[in-house]
This record gives sequence, structure tokens and C-alpha cells, in this order.
Amino acid sequence: MTAGPGGTRVRDRGDRTAGDTTAWKTRGDLAAAGRTATGLLLVSADAGSVVSAGGPAETVRACTAALEAAGVGATDRVVVALSGDGELAGARWAMAAAETAQAAASVGPRGRLRLHHALESLRATTLVITPTGAMDLLARLHLEFLLDPLDLGLRHIILTGEIASRRTMPHLAAEFEAEVTEVYCSPFTAVPLGWRSSETAPLTLFAPGSAGLAPLDRDELLTAPYAPGLAEVVVADPSAGTTLRTGQVVRPTAGDAFPAPEHTVGDHVLVRGVWLSLERIERALGRIDGVSGWELGVTRQGTLDAATLTVTFNRESLVSNPMWRSRIQQSLKALTPVTIAVEICPQVSEAGPRGVVNDERGHHLGRDRTAIAR
Repeated sequence: MTAGPGGTRVRDRGDRTAGDTTAWKTRGDLAAAGRTATGLLLVSADAGSVVSAGGPAETVRACTAALEAAGVGATDRVVVALSGDGELAGARWAMAAAETAQAAASVGPRGRLRLHHALESLRATTLVITPTGAMDLLARLHLEFLLDPLDLGLRHIILTGEIASRRTMPHLAAEFEAEVTEVYCSPFTAVPLGWRSSETAPLTLFAPGSAGLAPLDRDELLTAPYAPGLAEVVVADPSAGTTLRTGQVVRPTAGDAFPAPEHTVGDHVLVRGVWLSLERIERALGRIDGVSGWELGVTRQGTLDAATLTVTFNRESLVSNPMWRSRIQQSLKALTPVTIAVEICPQVSEAGPRGVVNDERGHHLGRDRTAIAR
């Protein structure tokens, strides 16, 4: 085994066992698939991940299983407040809900006032949303709209797409008096893979083997009972004959339980439900003269994630130059839909730290899988 850029593990030919033809890939390896892939494709917001959508019937069955696990039935009215940008998650959840519930709509991750209006207009009983989206809606109901969450009449809240902060599930359950379920979906296809009814419970996979665990530093599957420590969630891509490292890390305890992700690892950081490519940030900044270092800071001080890029210059004349700050801001806007604030380090340095991630949420463990596994 050797370590590739950013600590990505690359399987050497000598590491292959007899008859082993499975390729192991990370998110950074999937951009090139768009040139040759066929059929309905799921494309991430930055076009850095391109995968086949698979069969629509299979996807609907997976979403249906997730809705049924959450207790959604024929009398429920479902509103899906997830993005439809590239991965089509919101639309596919709504399609499944339309077959299970009385009514379903995909309204997207709209502003909280408009989401509240949609929930009231449709008389929704079930909301599918990200954890931070649900917490932000709750906060705005209390602080801005001066409304009682109980007036919405939600019976079910399904959380997906992010790593939730501690006590999110019980807090939402108490405030809305609703059943709260977390559904773990493939970060590549957004297909539901497992669910849990409390943040202390392990995941129950909808299909055994739909997700697995692998060591951070070796391309091999772990088998239960798992040893305590760190492991990365992996999913199969049968159409391409590959095993995909999700970049999501769990902490198994001794036993057969499949834990929910608590961390991320590698060259992508999950911010507001979107994977940011650190390599693309590095390349963009590398084209701007005078940039000698940068650090990406991520926080969740309120209800939503916030990202800040702190840039170090090698010349004093650039520190207060608005044109250079604007160039950096425009470069970031071209990379991702996530808003990234730009700050300039007041100290000049010829060789500042490059590619450092300071995740105050405690989610991202680092870029080098091998170093973390030691």
C-alpha cells in the first residue's frame, strides 16, 4: 500500500490477493467517470463526483423502506426539504412518499419562512430535512416568528445528509412532539442504507451488506465482531465493480453493531450537506500570485455550519489589497455553492501552512488516512 495525494490509499499491485479485481476509490477518483458513464447520472454540486443513479425502482424501494421505518403511513402528508442539485435526493424521496403517504412534495432547502409557509399550506405531518435545517427551523420559529412548533402538527421528522450535533434528535422530538428518525444515505447516490431511532442506537441496515467498514489505512473489509477504534464506511458500486470509500468515519465498539458516522476523513470536508474538495481549493489558490498558505475553518456555533478560509500572503502589499481578496472570493464561488468567508492573515509569510483544516465541530479528522490510523 502507498499513500496518494492527501493521504488517499492506493492499492499496489502486490497487495492484491488472487482473484481480487475490485478497485477501491475515494470521492476524488469519481470526477473522470462523467466522460464515459451512461444512463441517468448523479452529479455532485461541484461535479467532483459522478455515479450512476441505478434503477429507479430500487431507489424508490429504499426510500419507501426508510419512510416505513420512520412510521410514515397512508394518512401522512410528506414535505421533503432536501436539495435536488445534481443528486436528485429531494425528488426521489418525494416520489417514494407519494406511493406510501397521502401526499408528498419536494420543496428544496428553501428559506425557513418559506418552508414554514409550505408546511402549513400542505398541512404536512412529515418533514424530511437535514439535522441543521431542522434545528434552524426550530430556532427561527421561536426567535423570529414567535410561533409554537406544536402548531405545525408534525408527527414525523426524518433527518439525513449531515452529521448531527449531540442531542439534536431528542431536542427536536421534545419541541415538535414528533417521532424523530435518522436515515443514513449513501453520500454518492443519496440512497437510504440504514436508519436509527435514537442517537445512541446503531444503524439498522435496510439490506445486509449494502454498507461495510474498512480500516483507514488498508483496502479490505472488516468483519464483525468489530474491534474498537476508527473505521471508514464503504459502499459498493456494482455497475463499476468498485468499492467506494465514503470519507465518513465511525467508532465501532466490540460487537456486530454498525455505528452511525461521527467524523469525516480525506480530501473532502462535509459542510452544510455539501462535500468541499480541498484539492480544488488548493488548485484555485495556486493560480493566484502571492498566496503562500491557507487554512479552512469550519464551525457550527449556532444551528448551521459556517466555513472561513484564512489566506496568508507572501507580500505586504497584498494584505490589504481588495482586488486580491475579491479574486479569492470569486475563485471559491466557482468551486462550490457553499458560502465560504475569506479572511486575510495580517502576518506575511513566505511559507505559510497550506491545506490545513480546523474543524471546530470535531468532525474532520484530517486529510491523511494513514497518519490517522496510526
